[in-house]
This record gives sequence, structure tokens and C-alpha cells, in this order.
Amino acid sequence: MGIESVRIGGSASHRQSVSSGKSASVSVRKLTKSFATRRGLRELVMRPTHRQETLVIDAIDLDILEGEMFGILGLNGAGKTTLLKTLSTLILPDAGTACIAGFDILRNPREVRATLAIVTADERSLNWRLSASENVMLFAGLHRMSAKEAKVRTAEVLSAVDLDSTGSKMIGAFSSGMRQRLLLARVLLSNPRILLLDEPTRSLDPVAAHEFRGLLRELADRHGVTIILATHNPEEAFTYCDRVAVLHQGRIAALGRARDLAARYGQERYRIWTPSPEHSCFSALSLRGLAADMIRRDEMDAGSSVECTINGGDGQAAEVLRRLVESRVVVTRFERVSLPLSALIARIVEGQSDPGNKEPSNA
Repeated sequence: MGIESVRIGGSASHRQSVSSGKSASVSVRKLTKSFATRRGLRELVMRPTHRQETLVIDAIDLDILEGEMFGILGLNGAGKTTLLKTLSTLILPDAGTACIAGFDILRNPREVRATLAIVTADERSLNWRLSASENVMLFAGLHRMSAKEAKVRTAEVLSAVDLDSTGSKMIGAFSSGMRQRLLLARVLLSNPRILLLDEPTRSLDPVAAHEFRGLLRELADRHGVTIILATHNPEEAFTYCDRVAVLHQGRIAALGRARDLAARYGQERYRIWTPSPEHSCFSALSLRGLAADMIRRDEMDAGSSVECTINGGDGQAAEVLRRLVESRVVVTRFERVSLPLSALIARIVEGQSDPGNKEPSNA
């Protein structure tokens, strides 16, 4: 899967943009949005004029660099979708503003919409009785392309997402992954400089999700497209994005390089599969401070294991494994345990409440 033939705004790779200090593609300043809280029938009758609001985005400040793949990680209801819709001018903020490629979302909404494109997982605007090429040609017409240009661009974007061989097959018979790639092909028609994606891999199987994320990564690295990816999947955010903002109750709870946040909050818990969970080496590791919070787990099908916390990164994890092997402990599997997002958010919020706890660099 490649995107050699697609003409897309921007040209320099993101890895160069970060190191060379490129300007911000998206700048958010004190962006705030509230929605009216839904009320029951009894309350509507008893207090018809009362209005109660729920704060969804709370004075967010944020800068996203040109050509950066930026992750917005948060639980459902954290404000991710509202933030993307506000940036794309689909809804108006109550306070604050944002600039998209130099255009203000309030003063220049038309220019903003011409600069970016948004893709959502529950998009329903595709015509399921048409083929992939017919769907893209339809939207090329909405972009007022000539027939000749539309045909050329359709072939380019379908090739970019590896759908050029689907022929006349109706998309109603496509897999979820194929339809998601078609949505991406459609937005690439207009050569957007900025892509907003709202949980685009939510309904995809692991293989299709991996391929789709790789395609996004290539758009950022090789074509300089700024990508803002909203997700509730920590692995997706930390593995594929350059930087990540963790959104909690409408506020940014943590912001920094993906690898720094992952190392700080999510990668120190390990599971060691062994038929000898009672071996004295585990107690020795705990006494020496190499491993902590050990929990023995016995599963009928999978066997026995010891779950523990190993701080100090990959180096200390390797040291723990070395000592186990030298002590003749049989280790059948040694793996990092992924924290559920709720636990990850809880760690970050707890870290914020500690005055001596410093966040990773935002650079």
C-alpha cells in the first residue's frame, strides 16, 4: 500500500518538521464549549425556564505542528468529538478561538473548510449501491472538477488507499476497513493540508486498523499532512502519533511526546509466564527494588504467571529477565501489560495532583 501518486498539500516529512521547529498548523486558544443538559419531563414541567449546561471543552490551549500526527486520547465524553467539530467549523465555540493554517475558525470559516477535511467512523454519506470509483467521482463533481480531472484524481486517490482493483463491486459488499479507506480517499480529493479523524479505526479488525494507521503515518511522514487523530485506544495514540494530548473532562490532563507519556504512565507493568511462580528469585527481585507490586495469577487454560511493576524502562525489564534466567526460572512468556484507558487516565489525574510531579516536555 502506497501513496506515491497522490497530490497532497505539504511536502516535507514530519520528522524534519519537528526537529526544524516548523510553525503551528493548528493553534487553539482558550477554546470553550458547553451544551444544554438534557432534562426529564418532570423537571421540564416544574422548571420550564431553567437552563443547565454541561461544560464539554474547558478553555483548551493547544498548538499542533505542520505535518505532525497528533493524538487526542480520552474516554467517551471527554470532549474529543466536540473539539474536532469545533476546529472544522461544524459547531461554534462559546469562547476562545482557533486558527487553522492561519485562518480563524470564526472570521474565516470558508477558508478553514477549504484547508481541512474530517473523517468519522460512523460516516453515512457513501452510496452503497455504487462502486468505489463511482462514489469518488460523485464527490469530485461536488468539488466542481471537470470530467477529465475527476477521472484522473479518482484513480489517484483510490490507488493511494489500495482500492483501485475493486472494479464495479458495490461498496455495500465492502468490509468495514475498505469503506473506511474509501472515506479517506474521498477526502483526499481536495488535497487537504489538515486531516481530522474521529476514532476512524473503531469498527475495524486489528489487521485493517493496522493498515489504516500505517496509511495515516505515511501521509504525515512523506506528504506533510497534519493529522489530528481522536481515539480512545492508548496503543493507537502512543504507537503511531508523534505527540499526544490526554483529554479528561474537557481539559488537557497531559501533553507530550507519545513515547514519553507511554513510558511515564503506561508501560511499566509486566506479566511473566512461568510454571514456577513461587521461585525465590521473585522475592529477591522485590527486595532489590527491581520489581514491585507482584501478583500471582493462575489460569486453568493459560497456566501460571506473575504480574509486577518494573520501573526504569526496557533496560530494567531486560535486567529482570536476565536474573530470572540465571536463577534457572523457566520463563515461557515475558510481556508488557497494557493498561485500560480508564486506569491510564486515573494515573495521569493522580500525577497532576502531586505538586512534585512534572509533566514530560511538550516539545
